[in-house]
Amino acid sequence: MAGRLAVIGAGLMGSGIAQVAAQAGWQVTLRDLDDAATARGLAGIRGSLERFASKGKIAEEDVAAALGRITTTTELDAAADADIVVEAVFEKIEIKHEVFKALDRICKDGAVLATNTSAIPVTEIAAVTGRPEAVVGTHFFSPVPMMQLCELVRGFKTTDETLATARSFAEGVGKTCIVVNRDIGGFVTTRLICALVMEAVKLVESGVVSAEDLDTASKLGFGHAMGPLATCDLTGTDILLNAARNIYDSTGDEKFFPPELLQRMVTAGDLGRKAGRGFYQY
Repeated sequence: MAGRLAVIGAGLMGSGIAQVAAQAGWQVTLRDLDDAATARGLAGIRGSLERFASKGKIAEEDVAAALGRITTTTELDAAADADIVVEAVFEKIEIKHEVFKALDRICKDGAVLATNTSAIPVTEIAAVTGRPEAVVGTHFFSPVPMMQLCELVRGFKTTDETLATARSFAEGVGKTCIVVNRDIGGFVTTRLICALVMEAVKLVESGVVSAEDLDTASKLGFGHAMGPLATCDLTGTDILLNAARNIYDSTGDEKFFPPELLQRMVTAGDLGRKAGRGFYQY
């Protein structure tokens, strides 16, 4: 399966989705708000492809071929001819609503409208469109070219056909899919990691254990490749904070309420690897 794909949002997630789709033969339109954002996204894709080529994982000619399938734009109307649109903007419902209202107006009949949300219920996003049956969650994992999982989320009105199209797309770009059959806040993977990270932060915050020892316990005791606090730094403390808040707002479950330590870290700019400091220094 290959056709025309539009990716809305040229950040780390959006550019990663654009990269794997282009490598799989899709004609990709990568859209963001300004030329600087799309340029950063395209530069990230080029750098990622070149690293794969330098390690012998893809041929040199595959780099140019994949880049040749990607067009950047600042115009949302460029999604009009897409068979599938994947939204990968910031995890804020107001922003997603704005995007999906526009996509509902712009996109052709039969297009699948996918959201890369990690925590916001798909039904809530789809509700602003006139075609909720065509909206589905496609939760990819960062970095997209490396991570094998895609969590497919069925909204309340998502049809079997829409889900099947999303699965075919995700599997076609090399991902293994799980299906979330009931549209709950945080789905499966984000609920699990948020519950683990929030409890981990509470243990460190209260002086029970150091961040280093907590992560060591998770790695050696549970066989985790990376401890929860190192995972939080890799993902971004701000991203995990926002995801936990979204789940808490949706469920009212106290275990997802972000601890004060995590809130203060984000306020202070300790955002993890991307900032050079989180629970660890980089």
